[in-house]
Amino acid sequence: MIEMLFEPLVMPVALPLIAGALCLALRGKLSGITPWISLLASAATVALVWPLFTAKQGLFDVWPISLSVDVLSGLMALAIAASGLLISIYSLGYMRGHARLAEYNAYLLLTVGASLGAVMANELILLLVFWGFLGFTLYMMIGISGSGASSAAKKAFIIIGGSDCLLILGIAIYYAMTGSTSMDARTITLHGALPITAFLCFVSAAFAKAGAMPLHTWVPDCGEKAPAPAVALLPAMLDKILGIYLLMRICGTLFAMSWSANTFLMIMGAGTILFAVMMALVQHNMKRLLSYHAVSQVGYMVLGIGTGTALGIAGGLFHLLNNVLYKSCLFLCAGSVEKKAGTADIDKLGGMAATMPITFAAFLIAALSISGVPPFNGFASKWMIYQGLVLHGQTSGGFVWAVCLAAAMLGSALTLASFVKLLHAIFLRRPSPDLAGKKISEVGPAMWLVPALLALACVVFGVFAMRVPLTMLIAPVVPDFAGFLGTWWAMPATVLLLVSIGLGALLYLVGTVRKATVKPTYLFGENLDAAYVSNEPKAGEGRDIDVTGADFYRTIQTLPVIGTAYRLAEKKLFDIYDVGTKVIMYFVEALRRAHGGLLQMYLTWVMAGVLAVIAFIFTRGIR
Repeated sequence: MIEMLFEPLVMPVALPLIAGALCLALRGKLSGITPWISLLASAATVALVWPLFTAKQGLFDVWPISLSVDVLSGLMALAIAASGLLISIYSLGYMRGHARLAEYNAYLLLTVGASLGAVMANELILLLVFWGFLGFTLYMMIGISGSGASSAAKKAFIIIGGSDCLLILGIAIYYAMTGSTSMDARTITLHGALPITAFLCFVSAAFAKAGAMPLHTWVPDCGEKAPAPAVALLPAMLDKILGIYLLMRICGTLFAMSWSANTFLMIMGAGTILFAVMMALVQHNMKRLLSYHAVSQVGYMVLGIGTGTALGIAGGLFHLLNNVLYKSCLFLCAGSVEKKAGTADIDKLGGMAATMPITFAAFLIAALSISGVPPFNGFASKWMIYQGLVLHGQTSGGFVWAVCLAAAMLGSALTLASFVKLLHAIFLRRPSPDLAGKKISEVGPAMWLVPALLALACVVFGVFAMRVPLTMLIAPVVPDFAGFLGTWWAMPATVLLLVSIGLGALLYLVGTVRKATVKPTYLFGENLDAAYVSNEPKAGEGRDIDVTGADFYRTIQTLPVIGTAYRLAEKKLFDIYDVGTKVIMYFVEALRRAHGGLLQMYLTWVMAGVLAVIAFIFTRGIR
């Protein structure tokens, strides 16, 4: 058994799990050393995963452990290990002095180890074990924040746990049809009720983990309540990797996709993009807003995979890697702002660009990346998905692809609009009165280094998309994609953009050589400084004079159709968890009323049951 731990495929899984257990054992006076245990274990895990990634193949099959590595699982394992290392570095500053520091580092390492086990599992049963364990670590990491996060943790646990039940059913059907639980036992054709049921069960588990509609509602609650590094690690990084990894296995290994299955994925992807980005537009909490964007970006990945074309699938996979970069960068920057300002309410922020320049620069690059602005990485992957949709339309016909393409492009435009709001509200407008008296400064090196590296990666993955990520990472996973690799070079466009920005800055400086005279601003005779309001309903007479980031998009809630949808969303009518809870509680209350503690009522139920049994036996006997 001890020798098994030193197997090349077992060590990357075992090391973080053992280190996580050690951190749990060190709770108390020795909890201060757990961040360094987490950092060392994460770095060692990356070193152990790298040879597996470069080898691109490997198998360890000794009952009950069956692990394997191919080009897809190797890429996912490297992304998971690197994510764990980056979050460990950032957490050195963010979680310093936290009351549950040892537990946080323990759950971080346990999550990384279980995630590696899930993507390297060669058996569906082993995948299920790690998959279920990740639901537990997700629950514990969300709950680190205390009582305020308990409801969000419970919601995430129930939604993902419920999808795990569907995953068990899907595995059972797969075993019944193939006689094996091996990941590569046999590819099932999607014809008939049983294969389609199994397919939907697997897809539900992937959607819940990745945070795709309609199983997405745990993500915004988690994003708002959990610590920023935990959100960056789970909804932004690992859960997206795991969910899309399983979806890739579903569509490429377990099932032979049909036109109907691909169309279903495309529609769900397009719906996720639009629904989530529209919800993001009206949010006041920056972490909740970013969480809705995390949901929206899953839609692009599902949409790309749903096209069934090599270009679309490669685009969806590339978008997954890009999402890990810019989404985690955004969450970590938001965590730094919250750490310094003491709030995540965008109406109570402002002026952070001057006091936190590195955080602002990283956030700006990540915002442009997620919005699909060239030459950053988000543009490259979204463009590939758009082209994949066009190819799907050329080969399959119909109009669904055109509707999905329009939805994806509109979603990208709305994403940019949302981040214009966020950038203005947090960094560019004048500071909120809530920040008066607070000395805001840049965070320490451990907290600005990781977002800076992620922002730099967004630039590299965009400018050198062909040479670095597509050729080195994506093409080996999607072999047919190699035929699409061309000689397009982003450098000329990048140089022109930089020259334009430089000329604009020069013109600005020339136009402001003379120092302007500062005078109070008046609007219809009212002093604008005195009329400043925050998000309070009655903060002053000039409620609508100083438009904040949240106020700017409030008018879309008055539109006829969209406004109705927003009102229904506020009532939780689109929340599968809330609706399901109300339905269940309706029957629970009915059972409670039926069991009122009266002996006569219980005797009535007993007699009714006996008569029903007699009637059933009698009718069966007659037949």
